[in-house]
Amino acid sequence: MGSSLTARSWRSLLRLAALLSLLPLERVGGQFLGSPLDCRNTCVCASNIVSCSRKNMTNIPTALPQYTAVLDLSYNAIARLRAEWTSVRLSRLHTLLLSHNGLTFLSSESFVYVTKLRYLDLSSNGLRILDELIFEPLEHLEVLLLYNNQISQIDRTAFSGLNSLQRLYLSQNQISRFPLELVKERSRLETLQLLDVSSNKIKSLPLGELQSLPAWIKNGLYFHRNPLPCSCELYDIVARWKLKDMSSVTDYGSDHTCVLPGAQKERMVVLDLNKVYMNCSEVSQVDEESYLDQFLVLDCDTKRRNMKKSWVLPGNIPVPPRHKTAEMLPGGHLQIGPLKAEDTGVYTCYAVGEAYNETLYVNVMVYNTTMSGGFENLKTAYTTLVACLISVVMVLIYLYLTPCSCCPGQDLEKSDAEDSVHSSKASIAQGHGDTGKGLGEGEGRDFSYRHMGFPEIKDQLEQNGRLKPIGEEDEEWQEDSKERRGSAGSVSSVCSDTPMVL
Repeated sequence: MGSSLTARSWRSLLRLAALLSLLPLERVGGQFLGSPLDCRNTCVCASNIVSCSRKNMTNIPTALPQYTAVLDLSYNAIARLRAEWTSVRLSRLHTLLLSHNGLTFLSSESFVYVTKLRYLDLSSNGLRILDELIFEPLEHLEVLLLYNNQISQIDRTAFSGLNSLQRLYLSQNQISRFPLELVKERSRLETLQLLDVSSNKIKSLPLGELQSLPAWIKNGLYFHRNPLPCSCELYDIVARWKLKDMSSVTDYGSDHTCVLPGAQKERMVVLDLNKVYMNCSEVSQVDEESYLDQFLVLDCDTKRRNMKKSWVLPGNIPVPPRHKTAEMLPGGHLQIGPLKAEDTGVYTCYAVGEAYNETLYVNVMVYNTTMSGGFENLKTAYTTLVACLISVVMVLIYLYLTPCSCCPGQDLEKSDAEDSVHSSKASIAQGHGDTGKGLGEGEGRDFSYRHMGFPEIKDQLEQNGRLKPIGEEDEEWQEDSKERRGSAGSVSSVCSDTPMVL
């Protein structure tokens, strides 16, 4: 019995050894690589496409055809991408799919034999670090997917050499620093149109630098779902991007959240900060304002790059090659000036691309004054105001601080209005017959002026504006006083205490 079991065990071992001997394993550098490509049982080969997806592979197949253009290795168990994963140069390979593999290691020479790649998918893996110059050989790469990894460290030179990169996806990682070097003017990737760093751990943004970026970069810059602290500066940039219909805000408006101050770390939609919580000033579109004789440059800031631009003046007038005040500048800018009042109006920029057209409107207001003239008018206004105040003060001084012109001992009672030398008297006497004679009742009436008491000009010159002595006035007016007492129709004179200067 025991001998039979031993014989069976030996036969099983021999069969296993025979099977192992049939497996064509390759040993390179002390490590075993995958088996050669099997397009019948393991992978699907269709023309220049090789698909080995969902085959539970731990290594990349060897002996790949040099004409391979698309290689799909997604949903496997390939944990390391070594430098020797392919021993031949795949000069036609433009798409490499390695998502959902649990990748944790990328060799610095992983892409030296696939320099023609245009699409590289490394998403949904376990990558933690992107070393320096890791993607430098991929000068033709256009799309790089690195989302849903564990990336927390990115060397500043990791993306150097990607001169053709257009879209970079870094969302759903552990990134805590915004990679400003990718979009900053001097060091940015010139062809980059989309940068997604959403759903990371970024706590601060270079808001000033982001606001100064051209529209074609801001339109594809996604930074939502990050623990950014709430501030009016953050609200300002998000609100301005919404006004300009930037896709990064219009597509994910409610996902742009921030953390309110306090221990609870409550999240708030950024676009709601102007309503209740922080009372930020509402953002509105500001038109261009200028003054006479100035020069103004209008920017046609489109959301797509390399578009053909043309301008139309107010009144739907195309800009001619030679115009007195308007001139097209390189880059699609329009310079107008020296400005005149009739230059006020809406200027239209038409941008035409291969698959996208855009129209921008700029409202220009030219004030009917020069910049220096405005200051001169301001000075004139202040001078006029000061002159008015001085005039009011002088009038008040004249009214309330003028010395009394009355003579000593003169009676100023209201009942004695006759004592003023400047009073005028019109005595209306009832008469019949000659002037000056009294008439009885029932007879006709004759109205005549008895006496008009104005000082003679000669007396004014002699007195130099002063009143005569009281005694002389009494003698002159004594007879008239008696006659007024006897007349029934006499009218009392109107008096004034203020001297009249003729």
